[in-house]
Amino acid sequence: MISRFASFLTLLTGDAQADRVVPPTGFTARLTLFASGAMAFLAVFALALSLATGRLAEQWGDALAQSSTIRVSAPEGQVDQQVIAVMDVLRTTPGIADARVLTDEEQRALLEPWFGPDLPLDTLPIPRLIEVIEEGDGYDAEGLRQRLAGEAPGAVLDDHTRWRDPLVRAAKRLRGLGAISILLITLTTAAMITLAANAALAANAQVIHVLRLVGARDSYIAGAFVRRFTLRALIGASVGMIVGMIAILLLPSADIGGQFLTGLGFQGWHWALPFAIPLLAAIVAFAATRAAANSTLRELT
Repeated sequence: MISRFASFLTLLTGDAQADRVVPPTGFTARLTLFASGAMAFLAVFALALSLATGRLAEQWGDALAQSSTIRVSAPEGQVDQQVIAVMDVLRTTPGIADARVLTDEEQRALLEPWFGPDLPLDTLPIPRLIEVIEEGDGYDAEGLRQRLAGEAPGAVLDDHTRWRDPLVRAAKRLRGLGAISILLITLTTAAMITLAANAALAANAQVIHVLRLVGARDSYIAGAFVRRFTLRALIGASVGMIVGMIAILLLPSADIGGQFLTGLGFQGWHWALPFAIPLLAAIVAFAATRAAANSTLRELT
């Protein structure tokens, strides 16, 4: 435990002599900074996508789960009678909080995106729509269908299951893709930092040989590489995270033009989650550099 604390303290404070082993600038430094920054930038968007699709799945599920629609189609002169019969059935059905017949203006607004604003509802045999709002655990859909078939043969119940389930499944799959993207970004960051660390170790092979001749241990040499690359990854990922959050802030709000692509972002305490990305990048860099350094030093023995 004491040795681990000492290693962590050395990682924070550094060692001026050991730091000379790792070139402060050059290809490996630029590669580490760029890779960690770019991956952190992408991780912010992957995280935002995962959270946004999670919210979307909940919104779609909640919006459609507690509502149903009854479509009444009947010969001319029987529509009003069947609508009254349907309303009587709904009043005595457990699990239904409210039910109302949509007005002509509301039905015209629903059909306007497909047929235009001048749809003559009074001259077309358009079914009457009844909105049903559930309460508690909802109602028995099959039982309600049987009652409607007896009281109002022209009434068809749509409980939105066929619409809700595919939408929720699609949103959940998108959320899963966001999580997979974060995992792939993490693995890519580890691979890039490993390549940079191996390149730095190979470029300093002669220096490492001299350090060994004067009594430096491999753990001392590896610690210098681990600290330098961990700090580079932390700095690069912090910059990438900040740029990514600024880009998220510049996206249109969810109130403009829709609820999906314009709703991509963070809400509430989720804004704190991106700040974990630089820490994750530092941990990945620490583990990757440590493994690469130990492996390369064994090969240079």
